Amino acid sequence: MNGRAEAPALSVSGVTKRFGGFVALESVSLEVADGSITGLIGPNGAGKSTLFSIIAGFVPADSGTVRLRGEDVTGEPPWRLHARGLARTFQIPRLFARMTVAENLMVAAPGQAGERLPAPWFARGLIRREEEALKARAMRVLERLNLRRHAEAPATALSGGQKKLVELGRALMSGASVILLDEPAAGVNRTLLREIAEAIAALNREDGITFLVIEHDLDLVADLCTRVYCLAEGKVIASGSMTAVRADPVVAEAYLGMAIDLH
Repeated sequence: MNGRAEAPALSVSGVTKRFGGFVALESVSLEVADGSITGLIGPNGAGKSTLFSIIAGFVPADSGTVRLRGEDVTGEPPWRLHARGLARTFQIPRLFARMTVAENLMVAAPGQAGERLPAPWFARGLIRREEEALKARAMRVLERLNLRRHAEAPATALSGGQKKLVELGRALMSGASVILLDEPAAGVNRTLLREIAEAIAALNREDGITFLVIEHDLDLVADLCTRVYCLAEGKVIASGSMTAVRADPVVAEAYLGMAIDLH
C-alpha cells in the first residue's frame, strides 16, 4: 500500500465549451470511479452529448482538462483515446450498413495485420489466421449480447435496440475498459431494454468495465448507476445517488415542462 488514493477511471475538470455566443458547457467537473456505472442525466439541450464528444476527442474544449486513469488526455484524437481503452457509442448507432453484424464487430479490433502495408501482399496466411481468430472472438461477444443468431445478417436488418447492442459489442472488441454510452434506452422496446440493461450490468460486474451513461430513462439510471450527475444549461446542478438527485428541487425545476416523471 502506498497510501495514495487510486485515480478515477475518468475525470473531467472545469470543461467549458462555446459555440459562437452559445455556452454549451460551463466549468463542468465530474468523476467516474473505476469499475462503476455512473449516470449523466438532464433535460434536452443540457450539454450531455457535447460533453461526451469532448471526452472522446471529437470536439475540442475551450478550457478544462480530461483525465483517463489519472493521465491528461485533453484534446487527444479519438483514435488515440480508443487505443488507450476509451470507447463511445452514439444515440443513433453508426454501423457499416453493407457489412454483416459479425463484420461490424471484427473491424473494431485494433492492430490488425491487414491494416499495415505491405501485409496484404506478403502476409496473407497471417491475415487469414487473424481473421479466423477475430471471427471467433466476435461470435463470443455476440453470444454475450444475445445477438449470435444475427451474426451473418446485414447490419441494416437489425432493430434500433439491436444496433445499439452491436455498437456496445464493437466497444468490447476494441478492448475498451471505459465506455461512454449515449442513450442506450432511446427508442428501445421494454423487452430489449431489459437485455441491454442486463448486458451493461454483467459487463461491469464480470469484466470490471467502467461506464458513463447518458440516459433519460431515470428508472434505468436508478437500477444501474451508483452515482449520478445532472446537467442543465451546461452546468452540473446536482450529483449523488439517484434517490438524492431525484429529490433535489433544483433538478425538479430543471425538468419542468418535460414529459419526465422524476418520481
